[in-house]
Amino acid sequence: MYRKFEDLINPFAFVPDDTPPATLWAYVRTQLTPFHRWLPLMALMGFLVAIMESGLIFYSGRLIDLMNDAGPATFWETHKVEVVLAALFVLLLRPLVITFNHFLLEQTLASNMQEQARWRAHKHLLGQSSGFFQNDFAGRLSNRVMQMGPAVEDSTYMAFEGIWFSTTYVIGAILILSQIDIRLGLPLTIWLVVYVLYVRRIAVRVASASEKWSDARSLVTGRVVDAYANIETVKLFSHGNREETYALSAMRRLRLRFQRFLRLMTELAFGLNAINGMLMVGVIAPAIWLWTRDIVTVGEVAAATALTIRLNGMSGWIMWVTIRLFEHAGVIREGLRSIAKPQDVVDKQDATPLIVSNAEIQIENLTHHYGKGHGGLDGINLTIPAGQRVGLIGRSGAGKSSLVNLLLRFRDAESGRILIDGQSVADVTQDSLRAQIGMVTQDSSLLHRSVRANILYGNPTATDEQMISAAKRAEAHEFIQDLRDPEGRAGYNAQVGERGVKLSGGQRQRIAIARVILKNAPILILDEATSALDSEVEAAIQKTLYGVMQGKTVIAIAHRLSTIAQMDRIVVLDEGKVVEDGSHADLLAQNGLYASLWARQSGGFLG
Repeated sequence: MYRKFEDLINPFAFVPDDTPPATLWAYVRTQLTPFHRWLPLMALMGFLVAIMESGLIFYSGRLIDLMNDAGPATFWETHKVEVVLAALFVLLLRPLVITFNHFLLEQTLASNMQEQARWRAHKHLLGQSSGFFQNDFAGRLSNRVMQMGPAVEDSTYMAFEGIWFSTTYVIGAILILSQIDIRLGLPLTIWLVVYVLYVRRIAVRVASASEKWSDARSLVTGRVVDAYANIETVKLFSHGNREETYALSAMRRLRLRFQRFLRLMTELAFGLNAINGMLMVGVIAPAIWLWTRDIVTVGEVAAATALTIRLNGMSGWIMWVTIRLFEHAGVIREGLRSIAKPQDVVDKQDATPLIVSNAEIQIENLTHHYGKGHGGLDGINLTIPAGQRVGLIGRSGAGKSSLVNLLLRFRDAESGRILIDGQSVADVTQDSLRAQIGMVTQDSSLLHRSVRANILYGNPTATDEQMISAAKRAEAHEFIQDLRDPEGRAGYNAQVGERGVKLSGGQRQRIAIARVILKNAPILILDEATSALDSEVEAAIQKTLYGVMQGKTVIAIAHRLSTIAQMDRIVVLDEGKVVEDGSHADLLAQNGLYASLWARQSGGFLG
């Protein structure tokens, strides 16, 4: 039974392609779209439950009057049919209606909406460019994604279980009291107006305070996670105290904003109890007065009193629900600052998969200044024939990384274009483009998973034999067999830690190289691929990499010029332009920038 209601909605089935709306209500509406068939039924069941609850109190007053009128001797004989029906209603029908209502709210709505909101937010952020993540804390982004789910789900749940139920209940109570005597319904109506105005006044302030509180909470999470993720750097520079101060300043702000939020809660408690005191006196006192005038019965006084006392208890709950709704609204608005941002790099609507036949790369008048008007690349024209191995060198800031990032389409070029086998990288799908490019970077981070999972990331369909062969070619198989993590997992099943921190730099690099070997893409980019290796291992890896390069189009970036001297061709960049192009011997003969850099090397590194 539970599974039937839980499976009415698949929270992971429908994901809009558009950027999530940046406004609160528009965003919530997109989250409610998959539930549209069931929302009217949820509203109907909530209405029935509220009417039943207020009706029970009314009937309890009627029961008192029936007992008072009939007396003990004739009560059962006179009213047994009615009483039995009322008992059956309470024992059978009422539990069924309430349970069905909870099935809809909890199994269908709550169990699906939370993960739906998180999944959509996570999927949208995964599509953001690398630059998006470089400009924010990973911890803050994670916190916003994780908070968004409960905020959306709890808001929707409480809108039905709290606001809709309470509204129906109060309206039912007003009708019941007005039916008894209009002078009893009028004070409750006045209370309702005052109550709504007061709640609205407080709730608006709570929404603002909640957004600031949520923002401060995300900041604390971002700073704490940043310290943990870079704990080796913190320890290396003995900056534990600095990190404590850095986090403490954010925690002080969080405490201050939380205190301001709690002040509103205290103010709310005082105002609520004052208003409720007016409610009880305003309804119960007239009811007693009407009874003394023989206008209403004892049962009706009892019903009015019970309704008022129940509303007194409910009003605090209603207020809490309302405040939570506005608190969640603040959390959602804070999360939308990241989640509702359009993706910087997107596939065109008519984008097609990249088809690589030769892997020739053509770069035509490529310019990219990161929106600053200077720096980056300036009118690059370059052709790399299929299968050619090209070394790319230049001083820091010359544009090497910019060129690679544009080739991978981590960014869109401001002007010019890059073609692979005649297909512009801007016109093909990003996934198909990057599937054809293997890359090893200087600082190859690993996923916090097993060695096996990290190597198979290059080709998830590869066999264990293929994986081990790639590890052996990367000179990694031997040390992998000796790995063991704290949980007792060994070898290829051992966990490598976040970003691979449990391994040495050279070990991480060799696993990254094995991953690229297994990927076997026709285009290979090496960005300081062997810089983290010792000389003996580097020599073995270089031999392996030269083997991997066979039949591939290769771009190798290195400051250690000796590692690319054997390339077919060397391209020298300076201030975003190609200034020299030729073989190692040709460039030395030109006695230009490359020859100058070569001459200034010390120990194989650029001076």
